[in-house]
Amino acid sequence: MSQRLLVVDDEESIVTLLQFNLEQSGYDVITAMDGASALKLASSEPFDLIVLDLMLPGLDGIEVCKQLRQQKILTPILMLTAKDDEFDKVLGLELGADDYMTKPFSPREVVARVRAILRRVEQQSTISQKEETEKEAVTVLTCGEVEIFPDNYEVHYQNKVLELTPKEFELLLYLANHKGRVLTRDQLLNAVWDYEFVGDTRIVDVHISHLREKIEPNTKKPIYIKTIRGLGYKLEEPQLHAKA
Repeated sequence: MSQRLLVVDDEESIVTLLQFNLEQSGYDVITAMDGASALKLASSEPFDLIVLDLMLPGLDGIEVCKQLRQQKILTPILMLTAKDDEFDKVLGLELGADDYMTKPFSPREVVARVRAILRRVEQQSTISQKEETEKEAVTVLTCGEVEIFPDNYEVHYQNKVLELTPKEFELLLYLANHKGRVLTRDQLLNAVWDYEFVGDTRIVDVHISHLREKIEPNTKKPIYIKTIRGLGYKLEEPQLHAKA
């Protein structure tokens, strides 16, 4: 069965272009041209991925993304934006979008991004099904007061469940699986986002910043996720009893 995509944009030419190229790549594509229609469709029908324009009439892409995540609908979202405004990109990621692309873009790049996101989701699903079938014990990765439960897609900090986006969880899990190792931004990008990202690596920095806000007692002096200047980041056991 073909994977089902929802493409949302108020420009008919872009919708037509994306629909044609995605259908040529084997996907079943449903379209919408405003935020209210997109929200209604995504809330009532199952989709494997949503390609969502930021600037929509009425209900914009940011609000659509926000409301879907509030409804616990975790369908992957690839956000499209005509703005080169970092605030909009950061806000979209913060609200739960999985990735973004800035217009203008090539249809081939959109198809590549869609494939990468769906491949990652399939891999995660396969791993979960295998673990359930084998009835493996729940694995817990710990780092200081942070506990990561990969099987449950859950993180506890100071005995409380953290609210993490899927991408924040995957990034923290990858850091935990390589605890003590310095990882470059490109390594993190390729491992967590599962494709060669053309452009800068601010998407990694944004997610690192969000994680620090949730697990660091003082984000200006992180004790968990350390920045290794000129190289990248590493997760390490905090020196909880060290003098400030």
